[in-house]
Amino acid sequence: MTYTPPPSFTTRPTLSGTFGMAASTHWIATATAQSVLERGGNAFDAAVAGAFVLHVVEPHLNGPGGDLVGIFATADDPAPTVLMGQGPAPAGATIEHYRSEGLDLVPGAGGLAAAVPGAVDAWLLLLRDHGTWELADVLSYAIGYARDGVPLLPQAAAAIAQLAELFTKHWPTSAELWMPNGEPPAPGSVVRNPAYADVLDGLCHASCTVRDDGPVGRAARIDAARREWKTGVVAHEASAFPSTPHRHSEGGEHAAVITPDDFAAFDASYEPAVTAEFRGAKIAKAGPWSQGPALLQTLRMLEPLDEDRLDPSQEVGAHTILEAQKLAYADRDAWYGDADVDLEALLSEDYAAERRALIGDEASAEHRPGALGGRDGFRPPLRTKDAFAAAAGTGEPTVSTSGRTRGDTCHIDVIDRWGNIVSATPSGGWLQSSPAIPALGFCLGTRLQMTWLEPGHPSSLAPGKRPRTTLTPTLVLRDGAPWFAIGSPGGDQQDQWQLLVLLRMLVGGYRAQEAIDAPALHTTAMPESFWPRTWTPAGAVIEDRLGDAVIEGLERRGHAVTRVGDWTLGRVSAVGTDASTGLLWAAANPRGMQGYAAGR
Repeated sequence: MTYTPPPSFTTRPTLSGTFGMAASTHWIATATAQSVLERGGNAFDAAVAGAFVLHVVEPHLNGPGGDLVGIFATADDPAPTVLMGQGPAPAGATIEHYRSEGLDLVPGAGGLAAAVPGAVDAWLLLLRDHGTWELADVLSYAIGYARDGVPLLPQAAAAIAQLAELFTKHWPTSAELWMPNGEPPAPGSVVRNPAYADVLDGLCHASCTVRDDGPVGRAARIDAARREWKTGVVAHEASAFPSTPHRHSEGGEHAAVITPDDFAAFDASYEPAVTAEFRGAKIAKAGPWSQGPALLQTLRMLEPLDEDRLDPSQEVGAHTILEAQKLAYADRDAWYGDADVDLEALLSEDYAAERRALIGDEASAEHRPGALGGRDGFRPPLRTKDAFAAAAGTGEPTVSTSGRTRGDTCHIDVIDRWGNIVSATPSGGWLQSSPAIPALGFCLGTRLQMTWLEPGHPSSLAPGKRPRTTLTPTLVLRDGAPWFAIGSPGGDQQDQWQLLVLLRMLVGGYRAQEAIDAPALHTTAMPESFWPRTWTPAGAVIEDRLGDAVIEGLERRGHAVTRVGDWTLGRVSAVGTDASTGLLWAAANPRGMQGYAAGR
């Protein structure tokens, strides 16, 4: 059979031009990034400005107390580089302490789930080393929106309404910030966050202590702001406030363990990307402290198969993709973490062939991690959803068992006319993470919920170790040069949705917007990375547009299918370049009517 052709209709065009392109999960962040490009900034200036705006316009999806993973290439160096903005567990975050609190899982909401915030320091590091603008100019957009207000997204209003009782009874500072009139704000109402505007002003003021006008002075100014973030008001307020016991997702009252010393000890950094070849392209991801290599493992399994088995719109293709992903994510949960992970073995052809041979004609309902060097990996507890009721304020699962979307993450991509390109996925510190810190206008994140309280495994909770994050942007190269940057929010689904776009572009020849618009699906047959860490054996979540014939065929094969409507899965965006024409391009997800691309 031939590959399913792209749809004749797309929700918007794949944008093209020669000047610069931006795409993100919110139109204001995209417009901000494009504004920076128009004023002479480069892709890194634009991405950082847009990212700080995302804190303000998507507060239910990310915040300054969260984290990020980025991947980029510069005009001078096409080698993909990872921007590491994932903070580690605090010094006091030991398995023994959490067990003494009566916990068998790290909670999904509350200060005990907080890793050291990493996003702000990472963005400032990227701006210092690869941007051109002064900090005050970059932050002026976010400061203006935080002080003057932005229209509240319907999804954010719904999140606040869902959390109203929690805020009122247990997190009164969050109620004061997000329900200033005593009730949830209406969609579209203008919301302000003057406390966060003051935080950003404070970073700008700290940078102004350096008077040198040259590039050395610019770098020193940004470093002064980084020191202020890590040792000043933010570090002390964000440590002191959650040290008072407060309600966590499992219903208990606990105090956070993060301290100012934890803030001061963290430095964002750069790392080389992990790569794998697929159909003439090189796919670049962050290391196994993220879930990124699972995408590479999936592609290694799929590489030699016939095109119909790589087509998500055909029954055999959808089945094969779901089964390959189950195997890759079983390995993720068994082997990945902030540890010495044998990626050479996991990405080898022999191992890919061994795993590929496990893909049968029927859906597997087993959790099947592979063995490496005669060793068995960690087998996480397999809890079913029926045993748990999700608590307010937890999260990231973008799609619940009913198919309803909930809060997750943000994404931004930028490419400029000089050849700089960046893709970044900021997350965590959303307004439902833990009580709002009054002096700061934001709360801490919850990334430690991705660690286990069973010792001795790559993703076990341990002081100073990074939790194995779900954040996983992608850079694709062809003939040694950056081709396109792509990413999506979505927790465990981030790379699953990106995989569909990659297959349709690299194998099916789709343009980016065609691939993003096409029907989506994903597996839920792995322990979720978010509390309460449940799984659905043989679970598959599918957009109805895939068609009754394909969906019924998957059900006959044994997949436990949840239909979720026509336009619900994925928030992918991408920017790139066409080497044959020299044109730049961009595309963004229409689902949710929120993400947009812009450029010229």
